[in-house]
Amino acid sequence: MSEEFTTEKATASAWFRELRDRIVAAFEGLEDSHATGPLSDAAPGRFEVTETRRTAEDGGDAGGGLMSVMRGGRVFEKVGVNVSTVYGTLGARAQQAMAARKGIPGMAEDPRFWASGISLVAHMQNPHVPAVHMNTRMFWTPHAWWFGGGSDLNPCLEYAEDTAHFHATQQAHLDPHGADIYPRLKAWADEYFYIPHRKRARGVGGIFLDDHCTGDWATDFALIRDIGLAFLPAFQPLVEKRRTMDWSAADKDAQLVHRGLYAEYNLVYDRGTKFGLETGHDANAVLMSLPPLAKWV
Repeated sequence: MSEEFTTEKATASAWFRELRDRIVAAFEGLEDSHATGPLSDAAPGRFEVTETRRTAEDGGDAGGGLMSVMRGGRVFEKVGVNVSTVYGTLGARAQQAMAARKGIPGMAEDPRFWASGISLVAHMQNPHVPAVHMNTRMFWTPHAWWFGGGSDLNPCLEYAEDTAHFHATQQAHLDPHGADIYPRLKAWADEYFYIPHRKRARGVGGIFLDDHCTGDWATDFALIRDIGLAFLPAFQPLVEKRRTMDWSAADKDAQLVHRGLYAEYNLVYDRGTKFGLETGHDANAVLMSLPPLAKWV
């Protein structure tokens, strides 16, 4: 594969930024509209936006992005919505990991790469409101290109109707791409977001795919775009429904313990965390997913 995919890269990067802007606006809107219930008398939260840069080994530019983090809001205790577009050459460890996972020939001879995506993790003030994760991304090398990502719900106090809504909304967005897509991506998420050393899932699942390339870029991009479009309608109604509920000390304790599971997964198993750190991306942006407070028993 020798195509530079210039137009496709620009299209994907622009979409991830557009999705970021939509989500940031929606989340600040949730802060503004929280008029009753716990913490409604506090000031609404706002995102702090920081530009991130990646420096190449030779000191040159290697891309970057925006790290947008809200802390201590009325609804969101900590939420990050990051976008980045980075490029350069893969180091030896990253080359080995990529070649082993995808069987890509030629990586040692031409280790150039380009990657763009959005990554979101929200940890909520109210234990009745589920935490959530979403990311979508595109990766390119001179030898291959692919998409990956998904979203999953992580309640510490599960409501069956919330889980059903989250999954049904995702299915509605994915069904136009084929009746087999949603069941396959749901099963993939169940397998991927599993914590082997705890012998349990970290949440109630969602959808996930990786290394996705049918050879038709436009079709694959349409799927990854709809995965992103499913996020707000799947998650926002759950926030609006649960954010006014009172919580107890036991509820908060359960939330902190569950966050411990989330931290363990992201530090031990998450592919995005490993890749971000191995390719020299901003460590604060990579580790944005970690909760502000957690507890282990």
